[in-house]
Amino acid sequence: MANDAFAPEFLLQAYRQGIFPMSEGRNDPDLFWVDPKFRGIFPLDNYHISRSLGRRIRQENYEIRINSAFPDVMQACAERSETWISTRIFNLYCELAKLGHAHSLEVWQKGSMAGGVYGLTIGAAFFGESMFSRQTDGSKIALAYLIHRLKHTGFKLFDTQFITPHLQSLGAVEISRADYHQRLRHALRNNGYFLNRDYSVDASDIAQRKTQTS
Repeated sequence: MANDAFAPEFLLQAYRQGIFPMSEGRNDPDLFWVDPKFRGIFPLDNYHISRSLGRRIRQENYEIRINSAFPDVMQACAERSETWISTRIFNLYCELAKLGHAHSLEVWQKGSMAGGVYGLTIGAAFFGESMFSRQTDGSKIALAYLIHRLKHTGFKLFDTQFITPHLQSLGAVEISRADYHQRLRHALRNNGYFLNRDYSVDASDIAQRKTQTS
């Protein structure tokens, strides 16, 4: 299975079955497959934007780009003391990006990336893999724009894989494996259009979704 496990189509089929790969570390040559008992998802109507984040978004001192630096986003996500993004996973997802299955959304400020997020799309499911910040709220801005894009381009499911206190504070929820697989089947029967050319957004559309007071 070792060779097949690193083929893009094998990976896509795994996601369709509700499982995803991880590694033990940056230099780990192997993959292991995960189907968590409980799964994190982002309801597309439930992203929490604080007043302070809303003000930052309205300032529009940034540029949102799609797929302009996918390998750099992955590399930035892997720049931490412990990471599951091994060299093999990095190469595999970069290949999926070339094939149009993996996408990045980047927040640019003054010619450099302030934050970003990347994931896979299959049908109307988006499988979020990782995100990063280099400037204050960089990943939160990226996530806000990503969720708006998913909601308005036909997506039914935003899978965050695991739940963390940070994601939970932004509106992510935890559901059972059975509930997740039901939602996944529904999403795979539909189509999302991540690169829909008719999609447009401005900062006020994003910032008005605030629900917190901090």
